[in-house]
Amino acid sequence: MNIDLRGKNALVGGSSKGIGRAIAEQLAISGANVTLMARSEIVLKQAVNLLNTKTGQNHQYLVVDFSDFSDFKEKIETYFKNNTVDILINNTQGPSAGGALEKDIEDYQAAFDLLFKCAVLTTSLALPYMQKEKWGRIINVASISVREPLNYLSLSNSLRAALVTWAKSISLDIAKDNITINNTLTGYFDTERITQLNAQKAKKMGIPETEVRAAMEDSVPAKRIGRPEEYANLVCFLASEQASYITGTNIPIDGGLLKSF
Repeated sequence: MNIDLRGKNALVGGSSKGIGRAIAEQLAISGANVTLMARSEIVLKQAVNLLNTKTGQNHQYLVVDFSDFSDFKEKIETYFKNNTVDILINNTQGPSAGGALEKDIEDYQAAFDLLFKCAVLTTSLALPYMQKEKWGRIINVASISVREPLNYLSLSNSLRAALVTWAKSISLDIAKDNITINNTLTGYFDTERITQLNAQKAKKMGIPETEVRAAMEDSVPAKRIGRPEEYANLVCFLASEQASYITGTNIPIDGGLLKSF
């Protein structure tokens, strides 16, 4: 299958590293013009320069802080005054780890802004052009925890569940315009986020980080954690013309970890 995204403009959140960066790279390799979006301008510049060299295209970046909603709102609205987007990848850093009893209402409000409001706002700004063109792809990077909550990620469990429910709702209204919206449910992937969470868990349990990682790998039927490029392949397919009849779905990518249907 040849995925050709030439002529399409993609905006990828959280794309200076990890899963987001892998997605941006695969979209670019497939021909899309990509705008990378994250907090660190230094890292974004390096990533864009590498992409330009690899693809022979001129990609760009946007410096935003998803955890500062008022600042994010100002910058993303300015971006859409001068740019159009065909492919939108809603992806941000995760909120702080911790159980439900460890979090207060301010923590939930911050997570709501980070995981829900940023995605809804960006989607609302991208949609008018997509509707005009009668073509668009929106992919929300979510988590398997919306189906089977992880007790140490109460904020992520709650707000990502809100996001995927919203996505299902809006899919009913935009499908007639050949715009799809889907959610990828992330399992365990080899990223800095996983390393940080494992370090916290190891400290709390008083065991080595290597032991935590080994237990994580053993819990996955595939007996390993995923590679970011494997994740990017799924997202690139969902962004393509070949996925035009797939919308309103939650697609796990987890090596078989989820036990539910």
